[in-house]
Amino acid sequence: MAYVITDDCVECGSCAAVCPADAISEGDGKYVIDADACLECGTCEAECPNEAIHAE
Repeated sequence: MAYVITDDCVECGSCAAVCPADAISEGDGKYVIDADACLECGTCEAECPNEAIHAE
């Protein structure tokens, strides 16, 4: 079950900076997670200051 980033994302980039799989990239108006590359480790969820990331 990969993680997803909701519309609450403010594009701060803190999630992308800590992703060990480099599965997070800048999208159109918010960051996005590549589900195939996601390790499901939860590091990004813990780092997000807006609680915009959750398990799908």
